[in-house]
Amino acid sequence: MTHEHQHEYEPRQRGGRRGPGPRWGRGRWAAGSEERPSAEQRAEIKAWFTGRLPEDFYTVTPEVTIDNDEILVIGPLSTVELEQAVTAETARTAEEARIERFREDSREHRMRIAEEAQARFGRVVSWGARSGETTRLFTTANVPVMTRLRMSQRQVLDTLIDAGIARSRSEALAWCVDLVGRNESEWIDELRGAFARVEQVRAQGPSTTRTSEA
Repeated sequence: MTHEHQHEYEPRQRGGRRGPGPRWGRGRWAAGSEERPSAEQRAEIKAWFTGRLPEDFYTVTPEVTIDNDEILVIGPLSTVELEQAVTAETARTAEEARIERFREDSREHRMRIAEEAQARFGRVVSWGARSGETTRLFTTANVPVMTRLRMSQRQVLDTLIDAGIARSRSEALAWCVDLVGRNESEWIDELRGAFARVEQVRAQGPSTTRTSEA
């Protein structure tokens, strides 16, 4: 999987305010907020992108992932037709070329959609595409995360720095998060599924308001 962490554009902040959406919780412009998007918010954002994206952008409905700060849109592209005898390296070269073509051809359109989404949902939009076995992210947001660590935890990060694995504690912490994400992906997916089921149950709760009798 190939990731490219370089922004193609810097979305306008529109005076530092959130977008005008009436129901959205604190988003990108509320520094330090850890309020998580609700199931209703995620569903509405996904529906908006499904309706807003051109039909020829991706071959099927793209994956839309949402957190407090970012909306990440990744979808598959049409298959590259190659001779059966080509090597895996040749196939990967063709897939990367197909993704690069999509990136260049769709750049202006993606920028317009991203600005609309940012104004509406208060989150920066990142993009990616998938061709065969190759996935590439064009734009991703690097969001600072503030935390407090005990000495033993800091020593783990410092050891990674001393070993040359990371250049700073923040980079070492990101490396640790990536490692957990790769090695415990099934468990994390189960956690996400459990949270989603809880949110669905909450959404199906009673709509009436109880009032106490005097």
